Amino acid sequence: MHPFDPKAILLAKHAQHVVLVHFPIALFLTGVLCDFWAHWGKKVALKAAAQFNLRAAAIMALPALVTGIAAWQWQLEGQPLKGVLRMHLTLGLCSAAFGWLVIALRRQEWKNEMSSLPVSHAMFELAAVLVVALTGHLGGMVSGVNLPG
Repeated sequence: MHPFDPKAILLAKHAQHVVLVHFPIALFLTGVLCDFWAHWGKKVALKAAAQFNLRAAAIMALPALVTGIAAWQWQLEGQPLKGVLRMHLTLGLCSAAFGWLVIALRRQEWKNEMSSLPVSHAMFELAAVLVVALTGHLGGMVSGVNLPG
């Protein structure tokens, strides 16, 4: 197989998920960082960057979910998931839901000029960051990247 063969790149059974999943992770983490920094430094431009990144992360989570489920169907032929793979799928669904919930929680505050960041929303965003990070870590274990040795 040639590494630049378009058929091999586009039709690999799992490659799309591995490539796509990095976008929502990076966008979400950057969005939360910008959101905290915007409130800490009272920077309106960072608030706009946070909005953009968090919304883009939520949108990009959908193709990541679809390609992850497709990889499960293609590679494992729909067999029931067990262990780390099932936990990765569960946390992936939770990560996507958290992304959309962060947007829903922050929507009203974003409309205000520079409202304060409620502690409960900040804690929810931090919890979402932890779930996203754990999901990514488990995905690395599934792919073999984060395995010891």
